[in-house]
Order: sequence, then C-alpha cells, then structure tokens
Amino acid sequence: MEKTQAPNPANHYLVGHTERLRHSFRRLLGEDLIHPALSKVVAAQALYEAPFVLVSHGTEADPIFNYANLAAQRLFEWSWPAFTTLPSRLSAEPPNQEERARLLAEVAQQGYISDYAGVRIAQSGRRFTIQNAIVWTVNDETGTPYGQAALFHHWQYLDGENEAGTMH
Repeated sequence: MEKTQAPNPANHYLVGHTERLRHSFRRLLGEDLIHPALSKVVAAQALYEAPFVLVSHGTEADPIFNYANLAAQRLFEWSWPAFTTLPSRLSAEPPNQEERARLLAEVAQQGYISDYAGVRIAQSGRRFTIQNAIVWTVNDETGTPYGQAALFHHWQYLDGENEAGTMH
C-alpha cells in the first residue's frame, strides 16, 4: 500500500484498503466487519472512527503497519504518519516478539484466529494487555496476500492507572 495521509474525506477514508479488510474478514470469518449495507466510503469512515481498535500491516519481510484507526492511534499513542512507518513487531516488547511472530505464522497458515491475547506497548512505554483479538490474513482483489489485520475491543493497562478499558 502506498504511504498516504490519514484517512479523510479527500482520500475517501482509504476505501480500497478498508474494502480489502472487509472482504477478507467476511470470507474467513463469515461475519461482517461493519454493517454490509453501508456504502464503501461510509463504511471506510466508520471503521476509521470506530470505537474498537483496527490495525493492519503489509507483507514486507519486517511488516510495516499500513493502517491504524483512530482508536488504535489513541491506544498505542502513535500519530498516523508515525504508525504507518512502524514495523508492527515494535507494538510488542522484545520478550513478547517471539510469541507474536508465532501468532502471525499461525494466522498465515490458518487464515485467522479469534481469541488472541497478548501484551502490547504504547509509544510512551505504557504496557497493556489485549484480549479476544481477531487476527486475520488480508488478500487483495485477486487473492494475492496483502497483509494481516487485527481487531479488538478489550484492553487493560498494566501500570495500575486507568486499569481497564473497553471500547464498544
């Protein structure tokens, strides 16, 4: 995916990218990422502004995030320009990166998992757990691998401050 500015009305909220996320999610899980009756652009905007975390990365040898909705940007404390140049492995601390790599290999083999939990780290160093994350393989319109995406609603800080959060 070409590096671009954050989703906005002028770029139709990156509708091409969000359509790949939606179609891959539907094909693998048999569910809709967002209401299917929404127009493509309205759905793209709704995903960007959604109260749940939605991120994706590409197929590079060291995958780089190529999408992070506003909830993800707030939780991970990264702006769009910073997020979309960040290797996705850096969302986990070094001791947790091996476990994360195993997860992504499992997703590549099976297509998705729907009950992932793990520890992640924000830009500030603040650690949090994610629970019940769905991680899936994203393909383009021709079926070619395009990357992987993750969605989760539940997280909990590990520092005792603002101990839990749920995004609805």
